[in-house]
Amino acid sequence: MDIDTKRIPFLLEEKKVMVCGFGDMIRDALKDKLEQTNCIIIDADEKNLDLTNQEDVFAFFKKYSPDAVFAVETKFGGNFASQTMPADLLFRNLMMITNVIHAAYNNDVKKLLFMGYSSVYPKDAKQPMVEDALLTGPFDKVNEPYAVATLCGLKLCQFYRKQFGSDFISVMATNVFGPKDNFDLTYGSVIPSVIRRAYEAKANNKQELEVWGTGAPKREFIYSEDLADALCFLMERYSDADPINVGTGEALSIAEIVEKITEVVGFSGKVNYDKSKLDGMPIKVCDISKIKALGWEPKKDLKIGILKTYNWFVQNYEQITEQKLW
Repeated sequence: MDIDTKRIPFLLEEKKVMVCGFGDMIRDALKDKLEQTNCIIIDADEKNLDLTNQEDVFAFFKKYSPDAVFAVETKFGGNFASQTMPADLLFRNLMMITNVIHAAYNNDVKKLLFMGYSSVYPKDAKQPMVEDALLTGPFDKVNEPYAVATLCGLKLCQFYRKQFGSDFISVMATNVFGPKDNFDLTYGSVIPSVIRRAYEAKANNKQELEVWGTGAPKREFIYSEDLADALCFLMERYSDADPINVGTGEALSIAEIVEKITEVVGFSGKVNYDKSKLDGMPIKVCDISKIKALGWEPKKDLKIGILKTYNWFVQNYEQITEQKLW
């Protein structure tokens, strides 16, 4: 790490801090964390700002003049979305990423944190994946549309830093879950979609639960509160052109994760794995040595996170609707 010590700490207290991105899960967890720092929060969600519209984004930045920007939650949508709407994923994510980063530069934002996901790592990357593995090999085809857009965001941050001296940093997060996740059965990721399937199977007295894939791949998950804590930590204490991983450093098989979910939900039936669905990479886990060296580690146990996510889901089940990507 070649950390720019002249730019840290960058304290968030009393600063105008913009949080932008699609979806509520990470943004809301981040806003909850930011409320503890006594900063002024500017919420730029898809309800009050079309992040794919450059004119609207530029006007929003000019109106609010943020000191710091968290650019989080681009659209992913899981394996199904990557296979059925790759053009949408690439185009819309590129529009959002480039609009936000360029607007931050144009409006003299003091610091920007861009967050991507670990799905950008090469499919044959050595496990656990270190930051230096980026761009050393081809993507997993399952993640290609999202990965291309994310790497453009990472490179934009590096190039604005190199050419203009902008304090823009990049974070590569592992799979995130938590309250206000996307519980859509088609576009939701593993934990929220299985929570919903198990809950509805139990409620309808079904004895079988279907899960996509073989259950063999190993994946790493971080609870949204832990991620928000890490993002604020890095905004204040990290300034470097190189990206930095955020995760737990631990991976479980999908079958093990499903077992934890069914225990929390109380579903005791049979789990059937639909092997016709793609698995993706056999294992994917981040090396979190860099962030641990700075003094941060995750706090929430996976099962506790699943329980809190499930409780939120049950309390809000009647309001949950199908969540399409666009």
